[in-house]
Amino acid sequence: GKRKGLSTCVMYDSDESEGSDILVRKVCAKRRCIMDEDESSQEQQPDGACPTENGSASRKEKVLAKLKELVRQSAARRSCSSANCEDSNSEATTEEEPLCQLPLTPSEGSEADSDSIKDFVVEEEENDDDDDIDNTEHVKISRCDHYVHFKRIVKAFLINAIDDSFLSSLYDGTRQKKYAQEMLLSLHYLDDRFIQPRLENLICTSRWKDRYKERVDCYPDVRISLKNAENMSCQACELKRWCKFSVLLSGRLYNSKTLEVDDFMSGDKQVLKVGTVCANRTRVYHNLKHFKYKLYMDCSSVVELDGVEDEPVKDTVERLFSHLEESGWIQKRYNDLEDCMEDADSFQEEK
Repeated sequence: GKRKGLSTCVMYDSDESEGSDILVRKVCAKRRCIMDEDESSQEQQPDGACPTENGSASRKEKVLAKLKELVRQSAARRSCSSANCEDSNSEATTEEEPLCQLPLTPSEGSEADSDSIKDFVVEEEENDDDDDIDNTEHVKISRCDHYVHFKRIVKAFLINAIDDSFLSSLYDGTRQKKYAQEMLLSLHYLDDRFIQPRLENLICTSRWKDRYKERVDCYPDVRISLKNAENMSCQACELKRWCKFSVLLSGRLYNSKTLEVDDFMSGDKQVLKVGTVCANRTRVYHNLKHFKYKLYMDCSSVVELDGVEDEPVKDTVERLFSHLEESGWIQKRYNDLEDCMEDADSFQEEK
């Protein structure tokens, strides 16, 4: 109560008392808006004119109402910066909302209000930038994880090329050390995340018969060549097509996990005549289906060409792996895998 009375007295004395300049300057230093109101009220009065008693009382009430509003807005701003913003003054918050929605003029809001709004907007933009950075980093990390999985698989294949029981011991749970479990995880990652979902999608969007799919699954080698076109039943989908491609399937059967080769009917071959769409799908499907086996065969060739004997398996694997990584061999094989996956993803559904 005392604070309001003092403020009213200061505003009143600033008009009628010459000795109140000191008080006015003190109020101006603390409340700039009060001085603005005071100056506007002075300009509206004729020079040398003294207000009547009723006019003075009316103006004092207006000034007092303005002071209350400014105090309420100031309290709202202070309280919103603390932890008790919701309990401070709901009316002040409601009254300030239009200020955030409409352009501010010098008479409608203080510099503090304008600055606080600008700060709020900038803060949102900075947060958006942070989100973009986080998303970019997430993509980079994901791609990095894929390559880490791939390198583990290459190392596992190098080990198995020297000790052909290694992959079997991973899958049957014999090896429980951390490095072995990480390799097993990466092998599952390659099968379950990269290869199998795309193979299933290629089959679901095709009209292949089960018999043709089983043949493509069993033979690791394929050769697709252009022949004379014939209007006949495609041997992949069994639909009437102009078939001008010959699919030659060959190679030894192998276990899809341990990659152990089965020599039964190793010289068997299958020759099939198919249409253009089925020929392209066969190429994409076969490349992805047998990628892991082909990668293992490449790793085996590296070990065979090395020819170093009487060296611990661990040292041999580390030496060969470092050479393959430094020469870009691993990166090139990983790029080949990405190309196979991209071909599978972009293959359109058969019409």
